[in-house]
Amino acid sequence: MADSNPTNSHGPLRGIKVLDLSRILAGPWATQLLGDYGADVIKVERPESGDDTRSWGPPWLEPGDPDAGRNAAYFLSANRNKRSMTIDISHPDGIEIVKKLVLDCDVFVENFKVGTLSRYGLDYAGLQALNPQLIYCSISAFGQHGSRADQPGYDAMIQASGGLMSITGASDAEGGSPQKVGVAIADIMAGMYAVTAIQAALIARNENERGQQIDIPLYDSQVAWLANQNMNYLIGHAVPVRQGTGHPNLVPYQTFATADGYLTLAVGNDRQFVDCVRCLDLDGLDVDPRFRTNADRVREREVLVPLLAEKFCERETGDWLEALAKCRVPAGPINTIADVLDNDYSHERELVRTIQHQSAGDIPTVSNPVGFSATAVEYKYAPPILGEHTEEILSKRLGYSDQKIESLRAAGAI
Repeated sequence: MADSNPTNSHGPLRGIKVLDLSRILAGPWATQLLGDYGADVIKVERPESGDDTRSWGPPWLEPGDPDAGRNAAYFLSANRNKRSMTIDISHPDGIEIVKKLVLDCDVFVENFKVGTLSRYGLDYAGLQALNPQLIYCSISAFGQHGSRADQPGYDAMIQASGGLMSITGASDAEGGSPQKVGVAIADIMAGMYAVTAIQAALIARNENERGQQIDIPLYDSQVAWLANQNMNYLIGHAVPVRQGTGHPNLVPYQTFATADGYLTLAVGNDRQFVDCVRCLDLDGLDVDPRFRTNADRVREREVLVPLLAEKFCERETGDWLEALAKCRVPAGPINTIADVLDNDYSHERELVRTIQHQSAGDIPTVSNPVGFSATAVEYKYAPPILGEHTEEILSKRLGYSDQKIESLRAAGAI
């Protein structure tokens, strides 16, 4: 059984208490990372149903369990290192519990529709009055203010409306159409922005002893991390388009078909290009003035890429990867997720670990990729069963008696 004492953390955020009222992915992704770094995270869920993603399956953790709908793999991906308690925040007693937990809380995370929590006095103004040092992080589709603040939003529509799908997928000339990324990347990136903002706010609080509200819109986050594509438009004044696996600013930097499959070539500078064409035995291309610099190659993309594509079809993927590696030219295979998680390198890097679940025993979890030299990323808790820690938190943190807890349960507050 995992250690149920949150004070035993050795992570860099040890001692930080987080109250997590978020669900789905952006908020839970953020709070999972905070938990990985040692924060004590209490996940507040709806009684009976819990986080929506508990039912986003199959696959389920325990397929034979009639209650399997509470433990979808999707939920497991974003909710380790948390303790779960069930609270009905629309019930007066439930509201009281949240407010009591906030009194010694450092961080509050929520992703309710804008205005929802104000009805219960759980908005920033209400909780800041109780705890002036509280850092209150709100994640929403379009932010807390503005003409679209009251609109709901999910990852796919944000990928579409925020510009990502317009640059993802094969080109029109190749018969392609706009595509979304294969994971909910708008949610995940919003969660990552939330984590950095929360940690920055904690540092600021050390100096001024005041908390603050953090506004994380999915839409604004999506726009922000379009990075070079944004600047390509703002500086070049040409609207970026879909280029399949091609890169708008680097050539050759894309996937090529081989005799038995595919590989991805990632030439990042002129020296690598010379090494690449020599490795491919493409005589003369290393000194061809049309391809001397990357800017030249971008301009002559339509001439160069077919020459490379024809050559790559002559040999199998493994042969090319071995040859390119010897020449120190960046290239890689198109691995499936099974290839990635089940290979020797995955075991070497401990990309998959086991963590003990309350009912299922040891279950897999994908490692946090961060390595600290002096502190540790922690794997204290498996994603919790719905309400697994409700009584523990009420009794040990708030001092509620068994009789009080039973009366709250009977009233539907927990």
